[in-house]
Amino acid sequence: MPDGSQTKTITFTLNGAETTVPEGWTIWEAAQGRGLTIPHLCHKPAPGYRPDGNCRACMVEVEGERNLVASCIRPVAEGMVVTTDTRRAEKARKMVMELLVADQPEAPHDKSSHFWDMAAASQVTESRFPRIEPDRIPLLDDSHVAMRVNLDACIHCNLCTRACREVQVNDVIGMSGRGHDAEIVFDLNDPMGASTCVACGECVQACPTGALMPASVVDEAQHGDSADYDREVKSVCPYCGVGCQLSFKVKDDRIKYVEGIDGPANENRLCVKGRFGFDYIHHDHRLTKPLIRRDDAPEKGLNVDPQNWQAHFREATWDEALDRAAEGLAKLRADTGTRVAGFGSAKCSNEEAYLFQKMIRQGFGHNNVDHCTRLCHASSVAALMENVGSAAVTATFNEIENADVAIVIGANPIENHPVAATYFKQFAKRGGKLIVMDPRGVGLRRFASHMLQFKPGADVSMLNAIMHTIVEEKLYDEQYIAAFTENWDAMKQHLKGFPPEKMQEICGIPAEVLKDVARTFATARAGMIFWGMGISQHIHGTDNSRCLISLALMCGHVGRPGSGLHPLRGQNNVQGASDAGLIPMFLPDYKSVMDDGVRSAFTKVWESGDFSNQKGLTVVEIMDAIHAGDIRGMYILGENPAMSDPDVEHARDALAKLEHLVVQDIFLTETANFADVILPATAWAEKTGTVTNTNRQVQMGRPAVPPPGDAREDWWIEVELAKRLGLNWTYTHPREVFAEMKLNMGSLDNITWERLENEAVTYPSLSPEDPGQPIVFGDGFPRAEGRARFTPANVIPPDEVPDAEYPMVLITGRQLEHWHTGSMTRRATVLDAVEPEANCSMHPSTLRKLGVAPGDMVRLTTRRGSVEVMVREDRAVAPDNVFLPFAFVEAAANVLTNPVLDPYGKIPEFKFSAVRAERAIAAAAE
Repeated sequence: MPDGSQTKTITFTLNGAETTVPEGWTIWEAAQGRGLTIPHLCHKPAPGYRPDGNCRACMVEVEGERNLVASCIRPVAEGMVVTTDTRRAEKARKMVMELLVADQPEAPHDKSSHFWDMAAASQVTESRFPRIEPDRIPLLDDSHVAMRVNLDACIHCNLCTRACREVQVNDVIGMSGRGHDAEIVFDLNDPMGASTCVACGECVQACPTGALMPASVVDEAQHGDSADYDREVKSVCPYCGVGCQLSFKVKDDRIKYVEGIDGPANENRLCVKGRFGFDYIHHDHRLTKPLIRRDDAPEKGLNVDPQNWQAHFREATWDEALDRAAEGLAKLRADTGTRVAGFGSAKCSNEEAYLFQKMIRQGFGHNNVDHCTRLCHASSVAALMENVGSAAVTATFNEIENADVAIVIGANPIENHPVAATYFKQFAKRGGKLIVMDPRGVGLRRFASHMLQFKPGADVSMLNAIMHTIVEEKLYDEQYIAAFTENWDAMKQHLKGFPPEKMQEICGIPAEVLKDVARTFATARAGMIFWGMGISQHIHGTDNSRCLISLALMCGHVGRPGSGLHPLRGQNNVQGASDAGLIPMFLPDYKSVMDDGVRSAFTKVWESGDFSNQKGLTVVEIMDAIHAGDIRGMYILGENPAMSDPDVEHARDALAKLEHLVVQDIFLTETANFADVILPATAWAEKTGTVTNTNRQVQMGRPAVPPPGDAREDWWIEVELAKRLGLNWTYTHPREVFAEMKLNMGSLDNITWERLENEAVTYPSLSPEDPGQPIVFGDGFPRAEGRARFTPANVIPPDEVPDAEYPMVLITGRQLEHWHTGSMTRRATVLDAVEPEANCSMHPSTLRKLGVAPGDMVRLTTRRGSVEVMVREDRAVAPDNVFLPFAFVEAAANVLTNPVLDPYGKIPEFKFSAVRAERAIAAAAE
């Protein structure tokens, strides 16, 4: 983008005043820039919305032209003379409004809609024209749990169709009929609830009349007022790593509805979780008082009803609960400090993550602290640190705007990162080449120029074959390789053993397709690579990531606009929690715990003695250590290993063995079933703190509503617990923690708490005014001599492969409506209503082979256990594969998954288990 000094300008006359604006601005934009709002209905001045000019409510007069012009679509021209307030223009705008008012319902669905604001601006309150015939008034469509459709208020501005088809690119809403019979429809004139609508709610936020409204805003008579709230609080979405900014509309200390706002990652967009998944915070299951396990409680197990916990726990004061929690941990510390381990949370703030790792290291003298990054992108981090020297993305996902080719591999962003996916879909619609690689035919397939549905676990063979072609055809960037990389000769030699003709048998992709992908990516002007947990959650996850890094490096697709490496982060603050040191081998900013100088820098700030110079245990290793008797106590904040760990029965048995377990959470989760002390925390919408998204953007979260009962913010609980463990902590606000973090975290240079209260900042930020660098490593890498490294990878088969007893492949993952272990989304009214039942998916041919119909119950069995679950038909799943979401406790996917670890990232192989599927006995007996 050119800077302001290079932007060409246009000078014209607006209402008698000479006005200068950037070239390309419309009359409407120029007027708005001078504080003059021309009435408008079909125009939405927001990113992603093109002006349409169909409503004619913004007409103005241009000197020398016979007709009035629509100001929203008419660019200004040099010397143009525009008048907005002539009698002719005002009468024309007023006539348009009066015609539209004629057909509006007598009682508006949204008393404060944009339509009525514009009517008032045009001085129109009623109409002289006849209303539409009663038999032609559209009926209410209340088929969707989240939204209400009242098309009697529709003015055919087409904003909803543009919202759906051009901004979110979901292609559900369209126009049907012609002239008098024209109407807005969903798919083939289906009810909204029966259509393919994914409930992103973009149409609701765009609608200017109240024809589309959140169900939580209107009453049974379909009357409401979008301005009827007590306060608006701007914050960040608590779900995935995209980091969408949003606005909570609060009424009577409850969130009434949510809208997207113009954050750097989302530009007003939200998904179904961000827009409609908010009311879990008001659920009856919320923990409101500290709980202590009763002396006469039943044996520990997954046996506590969140609504009827009284037989297992008793209420306590904060002082009693904190004393009990600290006493149990201190007792084990006195035996030997390594008897205690901690799991922090990627759902908490940066400040809370920092305090958690500090408590384990300062309070217990070791590094046995980890969080869910171990279960998602640990192998990606290992490969990035090894070969690039940094664990964060090299470019924001928004940089796809400047790419001409992009690879999305091992990820399903349409369901897991829906707002990021909107940019990928827009990229493809503009003509960009989108290469999608996944064992499932994921949703982006519809937008792909190439879809490589490869065999599960065959990533390295496929990627090496692509790189082989680039080397053999000399498509690599010799200049970039010579200037910025090392170990290229060894990489070239290694790739000779992976010709596409040989690898096609392993990966299942024809050699010519592999070659075409290689040529497409290597010859691109700018290319990006995005990946998800389909890459990382394998025993060869680090090798998978090494291949992607090498592919980008050999093509020179790093460090330039539209190029880069981007592992899509799964949780709202998994990037920030990792940056803050919530991992067993690194202190904040990925500084090694084994470096004496690094530890000294932190202990100096902490004013405490040294701690262990040995890497700590990871999530799965900690569970094994409990079984071995080496770990006997744990402090778990906001994590749910009783659902999220592989071979979860093994993890639950470990939790039951602990002598002392302190759980801090907002619900009595499956993990809290095993607790000795439960500390009630605040939800994200009830606390203050910063988070860092997948783009490296640091953003401020603000409390919208008060916490229920005696629940407290996580940082406060951590501080009070640390004091009882003998630590001299005196923090009174998260800003004090943030200030301490900055002392040893160069990534936060030029980022202050005060800045974050007003803006999001991408790290690194080069000055107090710099909004941050979306692209890094354009002039070298944070490694020796500034060079990134090529690391060859060999084909390693999955730990267990299908055989006669377990002949199929199990793949686990998320669904659009549910997130992680379901503790939040299954308590959100809309999300649970849309996807209420545990399910798995199989190809139609697989169902026929099993003698099972869609909707039947099937039994899935691996070497670790069995679950029974409803099955769906899905052609996106390859034959003899099973896809199983992991959010449902009644059919917990991790009962089945393999705990074997990648040797580098220590991440389990969630994405490949040998499984047997059969019709459930109960179903077979019917």
